[in-house]
Amino acid sequence: MDTHDSKRKFSVPETEEMRNKVTLKELYDGLAWEDTETVARLLATDLEWWFHGPPRCQHMMRLLTGQSTRAEFKFEPRSITAIDDRVIVEGWEGTQAYWVHVWTLKDGLITQFREYFNTWLTVKDLRPPVWEIGQDRPTLWQSEPEKHLHRSLPGLVLAI
Repeated sequence: MDTHDSKRKFSVPETEEMRNKVTLKELYDGLAWEDTETVARLLATDLEWWFHGPPRCQHMMRLLTGQSTRAEFKFEPRSITAIDDRVIVEGWEGTQAYWVHVWTLKDGLITQFREYFNTWLTVKDLRPPVWEIGQDRPTLWQSEPEKHLHRSLPGLVLAI
């Protein structure tokens, strides 16, 4: 009897959040390897785009539109967090560049992209309250690069 199974079985992530995280990991891997077919397959053709930061820092826009190569700026995610249909990816390059990407997915396809460059981000839940009036809206996610970047950056609140 052969003890080696020639066919590996891969499990499909169970929740939408898990599947969305896998999709984003696949996107960043595709960008790192300059796999344009994978990247194109994951992005909607009418991707909605929003950027906060200095125009010279629109690295992802230039990368996705082919205006630059991955060698110019490396997006290496340090954390990936899924919240419902959104995936928040955080990273930094050296001591000067901190970035947060917020991707929105629909049926496994990336439909919206928000990029925050050198900006602290706090994500708050503004859905109908399940908490008492007067309480602060729950924080779903918050930037955490303080241990890597020791400087003041502007802060924004993203409401979902």
